[in-house]
Amino acid sequence: MEVAQRLQRIPPYPFREIAMLKAQMLAEGKEILDFGIGDPDMPTPDFVIEALYEAAQDPITHQYDESGYGLPEYKQACADFAARRFGIDVNPDGEIQSCIGAKEALAHIVWAYIDPSDVVLVPDPAYAVFKVQTTWCGGAAFPMPLRAENDFLPDFSQIPASVAKAAKLMFLNYPNNPTGAVAPLAFYEEAVQFARDNEILIVQDAAYAEVSFDGAPAHSILEVDGAKDVAIEMHSFSKTFNMTGWRLGWAMGGAEFIDALSTVKSNVDSGTFMAIQRAGIAALARYEEWVPQMCAEYQRRRDALVDGLNSLGWNLDRPQGTFYVWVPVPPGFSSSAEFTHALLNDCGILTTPGSAYGTTGEGYTRFSLTIPAEDKLGQIQQAVANIREQMPNLWK
Repeated sequence: MEVAQRLQRIPPYPFREIAMLKAQMLAEGKEILDFGIGDPDMPTPDFVIEALYEAAQDPITHQYDESGYGLPEYKQACADFAARRFGIDVNPDGEIQSCIGAKEALAHIVWAYIDPSDVVLVPDPAYAVFKVQTTWCGGAAFPMPLRAENDFLPDFSQIPASVAKAAKLMFLNYPNNPTGAVAPLAFYEEAVQFARDNEILIVQDAAYAEVSFDGAPAHSILEVDGAKDVAIEMHSFSKTFNMTGWRLGWAMGGAEFIDALSTVKSNVDSGTFMAIQRAGIAALARYEEWVPQMCAEYQRRRDALVDGLNSLGWNLDRPQGTFYVWVPVPPGFSSSAEFTHALLNDCGILTTPGSAYGTTGEGYTRFSLTIPAEDKLGQIQQAVANIREQMPNLWK
């Protein structure tokens, strides 16, 4: 039976292929230094697990969450967090939607707004979901290149006026996967004005909003006056509280956008397990004590990897957010794929080619700081040592 044409229009999910390659090599008994998929390697905090256990004992949580938007107490916890963290006022009744993780929300907001031939502005390089969901809806993805010379921020002045006027939706993602860039508030102000001028909905993927370094927390686009008129922002517990498998998040922004998202969700899913929502409340209540230690651990790894790679001839700046290091491909390699294969075959290092994130990602390789080995710094040091030994003339 032939699959639908929409499925044939999209490439394989890159991280699925990486996971399969990793499994194959491990089955062959090969040692891998894994810097591939960005899945937090630290356990979910005990206080979150305990809250889930307690909530799961309540049979009320075993039923459908018929609220549609999420438990009232969960939405209030998200609104309280937004006030504490960003200094913004978000109404829990109408401006917040519980989600089954940010990925689900990012997909469904596209289905809420994009018809065939509608234009969507998509950063490049970027998380594949943005472009794939646009394609599935029949929309046209117009790339916004993220380049080092512009601090990996899109240059709105380079978008043709005809494209800007035709665009219906624009994705942003800061702190940014894969580049590690963090957007200043001035950029969000520019983005909101651009969206106003061109009647565009901004979808800001804030999955990494709490993973930032050097004492400089990331901003929310909703800090900009009037942003709710043109923006919706997706948040996740996955990276903040090491809860990738739990599938919990929320969307917040303009009421009309939240309502549209909720309408799609009501026809697709039945909401998040209520016990997990209660666990999310417990997580947000102890954000201030948990997140600094989590960021400190990733910063320690970031510094070790960046310093190690720089000792081999790179000239990397330290990324300000996420748990990724975006590494230029050295001379002598024709593509990011060739370099990542060389790292794997010659050095036993698993990374992700930049081309997996889009055309502008070519020429880079992404190292993830989420490391499954027990000795995190030891694995970073071993990776640097392997490159030094196996590729001694890398930058010569």
